[in-house]
Amino acid sequence: MNFIIKNVLIVTDDDYATVDVQVVEGKIAAIAPDLDVSGTVFNGSNKLLLPGFVNAHTHSSEMWQRGIMSIFPLELWLAELYDFAPLDPEQVYLSALGTATETLLSGGTSVVDHLVLIPGQELETIATATRAYQEVGIRAFIAPLIQDQSLAAGIPSGESAQTHEPYFRSTAATLEIIEEAVRQFHRPDEGVSMLVAPTGIQLCTDALFEGCIELSDRYHLCRHSHLLETRAQEKLAQEKYGCTAVEHLKRIGYLSDRTSLAHCVWLSDADVAILAQTESTVVHNPLSNLRLGSGIAPILKYRQAGVNVTFGCDGASSNDSQDLLEAIKIGSILHNVTDLDYQHWITPRQAVEMASLGGAKGLNMADKIGSLTVGKQADLVLYDLTNLSLLPRTDPIGLLVLGRPTNVVDSAWVNGKQIITDGKVTTINVDNLRQELFNCSQWQTKRKSPTVAQLELHYRTVMGL
Repeated sequence: MNFIIKNVLIVTDDDYATVDVQVVEGKIAAIAPDLDVSGTVFNGSNKLLLPGFVNAHTHSSEMWQRGIMSIFPLELWLAELYDFAPLDPEQVYLSALGTATETLLSGGTSVVDHLVLIPGQELETIATATRAYQEVGIRAFIAPLIQDQSLAAGIPSGESAQTHEPYFRSTAATLEIIEEAVRQFHRPDEGVSMLVAPTGIQLCTDALFEGCIELSDRYHLCRHSHLLETRAQEKLAQEKYGCTAVEHLKRIGYLSDRTSLAHCVWLSDADVAILAQTESTVVHNPLSNLRLGSGIAPILKYRQAGVNVTFGCDGASSNDSQDLLEAIKIGSILHNVTDLDYQHWITPRQAVEMASLGGAKGLNMADKIGSLTVGKQADLVLYDLTNLSLLPRTDPIGLLVLGRPTNVVDSAWVNGKQIITDGKVTTINVDNLRQELFNCSQWQTKRKSPTVAQLELHYRTVMGL
């Protein structure tokens, strides 16, 4: 579809300009005032056009646990999550639809889904999420979450000798599943890309990481992982490797300009230098880090060191939402309390660039998406500046990032295809989705996790609680 957005506000280096934006065959063809009309015309008056943001780390199927997960640190929270994780492909489908919809309605046109796989139905899980994302039309980066060690291995041993049950699936079998998934579903030109995504050093052997590196190199895939989300993981890395997790990942070759790393809360200065040197991307998930008590990632330090940083919502039961604008706001102003020098603080304009171009860089897509640039793919979001939550008129980007914008996305396009019109997702029936999510769930308040009961005493001991 060819179209033109007339008289729309865009961001310039230090101000705004009112221009026309022409899109031809899915790409931005021209940005200038008073362009000749070609194709469908959209009225951009009193609207702000931005590149789509990237929700650079989430777990879609966690949506089924939102609002009910206990107030636990990550290691115990995970134990509870796994005890109640959905094992039904229909739930995977509905929660991927929900994740895509909430991301789009908060300015995101791309999502990185660190997708939890149903044991024995791994390829079906991936196929189901892929189908959901293609139906909605969001740009999807599916990163099947894999491990080859059992959950208890993620907690440091401390002084006690711990033995862990072997994981139910071999490392080789896991890598075979990922390779088959790449063959079946990696279709970047159709808006679906596969990533290799070991969950993290806490539950993965070097053999799994090295197998993922090999697949990544052979098929030109990006890499994703959790990294040093909690203090327990920092302790565990020293137990496992005798060095930091970042030093170890560098040694085995996992870090690169195609690698994005979620959380990165507990890094040393030497670790930060390694991330900068390897051009790895940090995905900042401020809300889940607060919700799980993981800590505040030193994002200002990363930015000063030249590390690329972007934002993620994280899963909808450690956040418990997929509101990307909320993650961007908290992820920006949270750091005003970590550094007295206000000249290091993140401005609203910097936050917008981190969420768009920063996300694109982490996915090796900076030449294709992430900015309003002629020749790039038209992943665009149009915001209604007459919306009550963006009034009275001051600085549009300031209102969007620092305010509490609600229902402000007027239109959105992915690869030039319009998927939000007049504030509504048009590719799927959202009312039906709401009804399905309602019908497939029930109110609940109390439940007990048997795995937490097994792990809690050891966790408290090793963490000195």
